[in-house]
Amino acid sequence: MRIPVQINENSAEPLYRQVEDQLRALILSGQIEEGRLLPSIREFAAELKCSVITIRRVYQDLENEGLLRTRQGTGTFVTKVEEEKRVRLGEQQIRQLLDEVITRGTNFGWNRQQLHELFEQLLSERQLP
Repeated sequence: MRIPVQINENSAEPLYRQVEDQLRALILSGQIEEGRLLPSIREFAAELKCSVITIRRVYQDLENEGLLRTRQGTGTFVTKVEEEKRVRLGEQQIRQLLDEVITRGTNFGWNRQQLHELFEQLLSERQLP
């Protein structure tokens, strides 16, 4: 069972954060459905070619958020996520990413108008309504 997570070795973002953010997004978007058994920590680590400790941390963090549940001897499963929580956590993730973009943009000397124009351009390129 393949989980579509990709690691960018050149990213400054820690591996666990890359995996955690992608797995969280897959769960919140419904691409990984409630009740699905995830690969074991060892299997997932081998698939991603990373440390078992990294995947253990990801699973633990997502379990603490209420997105995963581990049953001893059975495995780790995706839990039911209520719509209100799904929306709240999704917005929280998007806000964090946009905040990072704003910080990086202002570090490069960009102003509000430049950031806004770039954002609008990217939305248009994706043909989003």
